[in-house]
Amino acid sequence: MDNQADSTLFLKPVGEITGHFFVPDYQRGYRWGPEEVRLLLNDVWDNQDKNYCLQPIVVKSRGDGSFELIDGQQRLTTLFLIFRYLKTAKLKNFELPFSLEYQTRTDSAAYLATIEPADSQKNVDFYHMFAAYSCIEAWFVEGGRDKQLVADDMYRFLKRYVHVIWYEVEAGADSIALFTRLNIGRIPLTNSELVKALFLARPADQQGGVQKNEQYLRQVEIATQWDDIERDLHNPHYWAFLTNEPPSDYPTRIELIFDLMAGKKAKDKAGFQTFYHFKERLNAPLDQQRVWQDILRYALLLKEWYENRELYHRIGFLVHDGEDLANLELESNKSTKRQFIALLDAKITKRVNMSRADVEALEYGKNNDKIQKLLLLVNVDTVRRLKNSTERFPFDAHKRQKAWTLEHIHAQNAEGLTKKEQWQQWLRDHGAALASTDLHRVSSENESEKASLAAEIERTIEGIDKDAFETMARKISAILSSGDEADDMHGIANLALLSGDANSALSNSVFEVKRRKIIKLDRDGQYIPICTRMVFLKYYTGADAQHPHFWSAQDRTCYRAAILAVAEAYLKPDRDDGK
Repeated sequence: MDNQADSTLFLKPVGEITGHFFVPDYQRGYRWGPEEVRLLLNDVWDNQDKNYCLQPIVVKSRGDGSFELIDGQQRLTTLFLIFRYLKTAKLKNFELPFSLEYQTRTDSAAYLATIEPADSQKNVDFYHMFAAYSCIEAWFVEGGRDKQLVADDMYRFLKRYVHVIWYEVEAGADSIALFTRLNIGRIPLTNSELVKALFLARPADQQGGVQKNEQYLRQVEIATQWDDIERDLHNPHYWAFLTNEPPSDYPTRIELIFDLMAGKKAKDKAGFQTFYHFKERLNAPLDQQRVWQDILRYALLLKEWYENRELYHRIGFLVHDGEDLANLELESNKSTKRQFIALLDAKITKRVNMSRADVEALEYGKNNDKIQKLLLLVNVDTVRRLKNSTERFPFDAHKRQKAWTLEHIHAQNAEGLTKKEQWQQWLRDHGAALASTDLHRVSSENESEKASLAAEIERTIEGIDKDAFETMARKISAILSSGDEADDMHGIANLALLSGDANSALSNSVFEVKRRKIIKLDRDGQYIPICTRMVFLKYYTGADAQHPHFWSAQDRTCYRAAILAVAEAYLKPDRDDGK
């Protein structure tokens, strides 16, 4: 936020909010309805006598003891109405701690002091204020509550346990620009901005010149280091290695490190838990230095993991599978590098949770989640094992895909195609594969039948119907198959990892058609996982044993062996049933 170094920031108990607050005309009026009012009351009540913090109140001094209220007018007005009810209903005897005035309604301060039902129809602001006040009255007695007892507790909660994040910007700040950013642009005040204000708040006025200058120099150093960390985290490869959260959830990326240090989970997106964590740790200038060094150490450790290929691939896989990065950081502090790698391997083994026999028994349709996890691990570790290479598994490219699916390397039938346009496209794709496939190595009869099928496709494709398509599809699939697929169709040796978009382009096709499309997708720049690419380029089968157009039993045997060879280090021992 602009001018953070000249702003003040602290937690203020609601009972200590005093003064007059002026709501300028660049803001809309009061618009909270019963739902928002009840939510605030319930939150305070449910929290009881535990410390609880509301969203920030952003103000600017007007120089006469009053404040321009830049952000938080809905909350502050509702708090005023609650205090007013407690006093007017003679439930508590106290003076109202603060007052409000809306520039758009010159008589708003007077109306807030009276809340006359008859005046509630004068304008839309008074209407909503009266509706909120009525909601507050009803809440205190709903369910047969004793409103005096409720009032005693509510007053105590508000005075002692409920806080706001009080953010006072410097006198020269552009109020309209700040309000626009926080509201019209719908960019909320973030934990990272609040934490930054803690570190870069202006030195206390009572400090001497030398001490004040030293703190200023420390703040310049912090600001520079902050920017360096932020720049690193804008590297998409680095970000995808660290988290599964979309970058759009973190307008300021350093907040991820703050969240990790504060123990905030990804599911707890709302709230200011991270800010509270650092606020509690920062009680003196020495604390500020110590805490910032902890942040630097944390950032440097994550960067070290990223730059180490052995750690990068292991940690990247674990994070993708849901491992808590903060827990890894804690465990790394208690381990040597070798111990830490062994610990990561053990965690991967636990997450894969399969033996060699389990892998060989995997079946499409029954174990899809396990198969996807295993194939992802094999792809990640295949990249890690590349000799004399700086290549890294691209977690960013992998996570950019909306969904990942299992692709049958060879499909024996065209099930699932129900429309004429789909049948025609399938025939065009397979007809093209037939035309350019050399079948002499397999059978001269197949080569002869190929010409007959090509003529049949050309003759019938325009008027094709379901029965004719299914008959022709069986013939084409048979001639473009090696004839030994039946037993392995749904096993691991006939499955590869592919993005949902790429999968839809390959559905129900034989190996040769898929091979051609995979090559085209790869040439067009679409991300194809390394092992999927190797499958369709026949990388796993010896050159002297290949037929490039079929996915044969030997291909499947070699592919299965490669999967097991890569995964071996992360598999549990096979169970000995004789024990």
